[in-house]
Amino acid sequence: MTARLTDEQRLAWLRLIRSENIGPRTFQGLVNRYGGAAAAFEALPGIARKTGRPGLKIASREEAEREINQTARLGGRFMAADEPDYPKALRAIDSAPPLIAVRGNAAALARPTAAIVGSRNASAAGLTFTERLSRAIGEAGYTVVSGLARGIDTRAHRGALSTGTVAVLAGGLARVYPSDNEPLLEKIIDEGGAVLSEMPIEWEPRGRDFPRRNRIVSGLSLGVIVVEAARKSGSLITARFALEQGREVFAVPGSPLDPRAEGTNDLIRQGATLCAAPEHVIDVLAPLVAADEVPSRTAEEPGLRCYDELDRLWDELDLGNGAAGRGARAGAPVRGGGGADRGRRDEHPRQSPRPGAGLAGRLSAPIGAVDSGRQRDSSRTRARRPARPPRRKRRLSCS
Repeated sequence: MTARLTDEQRLAWLRLIRSENIGPRTFQGLVNRYGGAAAAFEALPGIARKTGRPGLKIASREEAEREINQTARLGGRFMAADEPDYPKALRAIDSAPPLIAVRGNAAALARPTAAIVGSRNASAAGLTFTERLSRAIGEAGYTVVSGLARGIDTRAHRGALSTGTVAVLAGGLARVYPSDNEPLLEKIIDEGGAVLSEMPIEWEPRGRDFPRRNRIVSGLSLGVIVVEAARKSGSLITARFALEQGREVFAVPGSPLDPRAEGTNDLIRQGATLCAAPEHVIDVLAPLVAADEVPSRTAEEPGLRCYDELDRLWDELDLGNGAAGRGARAGAPVRGGGGADRGRRDEHPRQSPRPGAGLAGRLSAPIGAVDSGRQRDSSRTRARRPARPPRRKRRLSCS
């Protein structure tokens, strides 16, 4: 990784990613094509005219400076994907956010991480197990990541408060959703954890922002544990992204009479690792931690097409010639024009897809057909995988 961005470079990165129709892939395509964010931003009006979008809204310097200042007043700062403190696991994923705004202790993002997700309308047993699981995983040296939603997410954060937990927001740092978890967010920060978002600071989350958040939750983590999930649960989106990203997927079994356990029981039947105790997670992740490698793979490998559907979550500017959209993968190097803006992304080793049948049924449904995870908030308007102990053959895939 390169040195930190200068203030001017960070401003250029922020103006570029905040401009209309510039998502993570278009951002990378532009930076690769023009040699840096500043040069790409200067070229943007001409690109918009050539692509038939002359009215494209381009972020002003004043808007970007205001967001940087608002973030600083909240006690936050921006991390760029080419900077050394940007989470290594997140950098490895397809469509990694070019910039993330972070409040709290950045050291929580540097430790090995495991995600715990599940139902908002969770059972009493599920909530109790989640808190115990989260506490044990935290005490084993992992940072617990979740999405700050009601139910399982909330208990996962609470269980790991003393050891460090990371909350990923679907909205901006100043628009916590749900609002009744704002006190929990502040406690996460006070106890040494962190909160992050890729969205503008005042962004009120919409339906498709929750799947965007989910790919960050899984991308930060070596493994994702699904505690309770109905068959149309947003937690299954997180599991799908984890598969695409080469992460481990764990599922907690539940009663076949409880619809909140249908999704998790399906995951186990289709090859996910059964989790009935903390050591079921810790034993699997320990070799990955020891090897200090981030599993990763690309959606271009046969049978792994989850990220094709992620394309629907952004209105990306079509640059043509494979320079954006599907042609610009976040795992590819970013080539810039000078200083930290010039840095090259690490090219992480890729691995072949796991053999066996694909993950069938609900995980193959289009992202838009699965519950986004948002409830009404009445108080607010709107590589190789390292060697590990032998275990049963896995059949998980996105196909």
